[in-house]
Amino acid sequence: MIELADRLSGVGTYYFVEKLAQIAKMNEEGDEVINLGIGSPDLLPPSQVIERLQEVVQETDVNRYQSYRSIPALRKAFSDWYLTHFNVDLDPEKELLPLMGSKEGIMHIAMSFLGPGDRALVPDPGYPAYSSATELAGAEALVYPLEKGLNWRPDLKALDSMDLTSVKIMWLNYPNMPTGAQADLGFFDQLISFAERHDILLCHDNPYAFILNEEPLSILEVDGAIEHALELTSLSKCYNMAGWRIGCLAGNEDYINAVLKFKSNMDSGMFKGLQEAAVVALEHGKDWFSSLNEEYRKRRELAYRIMDSLGCIYQEDSAGLFVWAEIPSSRPSALEYSEEILMASKVFITPGIIFGQKGADHLRISLCSDIHILENAHQRIVNSFKAPEMNIEMNNARFYQNGKADQ
Repeated sequence: MIELADRLSGVGTYYFVEKLAQIAKMNEEGDEVINLGIGSPDLLPPSQVIERLQEVVQETDVNRYQSYRSIPALRKAFSDWYLTHFNVDLDPEKELLPLMGSKEGIMHIAMSFLGPGDRALVPDPGYPAYSSATELAGAEALVYPLEKGLNWRPDLKALDSMDLTSVKIMWLNYPNMPTGAQADLGFFDQLISFAERHDILLCHDNPYAFILNEEPLSILEVDGAIEHALELTSLSKCYNMAGWRIGCLAGNEDYINAVLKFKSNMDSGMFKGLQEAAVVALEHGKDWFSSLNEEYRKRRELAYRIMDSLGCIYQEDSAGLFVWAEIPSSRPSALEYSEEILMASKVFITPGIIFGQKGADHLRISLCSDIHILENAHQRIVNSFKAPEMNIEMNNARFYQNGKADQ
């Protein structure tokens, strides 16, 4: 085999690749593992979306190469969606670029604006793709902590005092994954001011805006944000279309064109059937989200019960597809605790360390399993952990309110 490119030397395989392989092997051996790890929606998209896809695949021109910018109808649909939900008016011809998923967009942005000698601010805890995309582009990932006492936001005063030489991009994500923390317009305004002071491009990843979130926001709602921020959005979570790979990048025309230059050298346009179906998805609004969140609220209650049974601390008003919780102080690490749960209960719960050092003492449960699976997982855990010390921890389970632990 020839040598790997240097760009791969500092980038590891995504954690879930190896963990899913382990779980598959356990299943082959008859363990029947319940996987509560990955945020891959198990529910169906709106029925009209599927019907539209079925219609379009019969059309004669559907299999041709498509525009790198997408069909006009999809750009218009994203523009209308932003105006409807965020009161943000974006030019569909200049300020929106549909993508084959927002994860691909993270890589496009990194490759468009970062290179050797550059640095990017990466949150801890945060989505691992921010670091890996930065490093694959040849740049350095400069970690900034999200503070639990600030409801998982960065201390911007502390960031102001850091050496930010060569920092070009700041990755951020609210509602936050993995913590479920939410932002407000005041915080976004502070971020825009920070970016302006330091000549940094904010890259806001916003796929969880409508999941268990009473006040969906876009960073582009802030005055002047269009000059200092790009925003990624996705149909994966809000419309149960993760495998369809449909996202969008919003921002200043110059930034959009720069990303398009890279993107046009990477793909040949999105399948037209998916684009037409996405248009229909984006027409679904409050009623769709209300129905979706009704189901996720039921699941979240069961996830809380699982965390209670593990003696973990959590915040009840978090948003997004996950429950994030601190492990008991008697447990040495979330990584070990996760493995212990897997071996004892045949239930996989994600250890927070994969999102950064700030997650070393946290676990994350995905809400992408139905009620019966979550109930089964809870019962397995209750049955597996019956030692006296575990019962004490269960009785002392606590939860966060406004980022602070209460008995």
